[in-house]
Amino acid sequence: MSDETPQPDRLEGAPHPRETLQLIGQDSAEAAFLEAFNTGKLHHGWLLSGPRGVGKATLAWRIARFLLATPDPDDGGMFAPEPARSLDISPDHPVARRVASGGEPGLKSVTRSVNPETKRLRQQIVVDDIRALNGFFQMSSADGGRRVVIIDAADDMNVNAANALLKMLEEPPARATLLLLSHQPSALLPTIRSRCRTLRLNTLGPDQMRAALAQSGVEITADADALAALSGGSVGAALRLSLLDGTRMYGELLGLMDTLPLMDRPRALKLAEAAAQRGAEEKRALLFNLIDLFLSRLARTGATGAPPLPRVSPKEPSLLTRLSPDARQGRIWADVQQRVSARAQHGLAVNLDPAVLVLDTLLSISESAPSKAPSA
Repeated sequence: MSDETPQPDRLEGAPHPRETLQLIGQDSAEAAFLEAFNTGKLHHGWLLSGPRGVGKATLAWRIARFLLATPDPDDGGMFAPEPARSLDISPDHPVARRVASGGEPGLKSVTRSVNPETKRLRQQIVVDDIRALNGFFQMSSADGGRRVVIIDAADDMNVNAANALLKMLEEPPARATLLLLSHQPSALLPTIRSRCRTLRLNTLGPDQMRAALAQSGVEITADADALAALSGGSVGAALRLSLLDGTRMYGELLGLMDTLPLMDRPRALKLAEAAAQRGAEEKRALLFNLIDLFLSRLARTGATGAPPLPRVSPKEPSLLTRLSPDARQGRIWADVQQRVSARAQHGLAVNLDPAVLVLDTLLSISESAPSKAPSA
């Protein structure tokens, strides 16, 4: 695949999910799939759900390699093979080699495609992307082998694409398995959900996060505990934070918030101007995510009486406690979070001046800080 080809199912700077052979922290999901396979109850449609970045795509590619490389379970005769104990397939297996090179004829990956007219990546999976699967099923059915489709993400399908997929799920091709990845399954058509078996993937703890980051091949300079806290247990989010220097950005945000209730205006303006620089779109989006996270942690501190775990930095707990000393202030921060998040999303969508948007967000936070907060 050309380096210039957009890959919406891959985080820039990180390996593609098909290159990650091991999946960490999702043993129960793997075990559920293996049980269905070994008992001959393999469903034709599987919905892999969970937050972004917890391993749904990695699991889908592991399942694809496994299905295409593993013979069907026997009916229990004297020469029946041992039940499969793992989804692991050796990298040297011919199927694994073909999958790695993108040349496996029994596998099709569906993502947002490039619009041939604009030459830009579409914002949705369109009906033609789904209808193209008909040709794939017809061409690959001659040898009678399995066929696997990965749709990443099913959330990206427009209405027509979703309806076309629904028809395939209602009348599935023989020996075909469709793996649908969804970050928000409640937004999918109920009829699509009802025709799939769901595998729910969970967020990762700090130790699992360390292991997952270690195998990513990406140089990680940030503290693993900080990444676990800021990412919400999502490996994908942690990699993004690391690649965009997100822990440093959050540290700058904490430093600014430590000047409340009288926010340091020049410091706020400097942060806003940095976020408004040309080519800083990803960092700007990350900044708003970090602001949202900070407000969420403030609200939880007030509601529970203690800063949430894991801790991002040694200084963060005292700051959260100072700015959110009780349940009343926690409710104020929860309202602020909802208001500024909606404002930021709208502003980014309509291309408001980013410096003004960032500064407006920071000043809104300043106005809601307790006026007589004691010094940290």
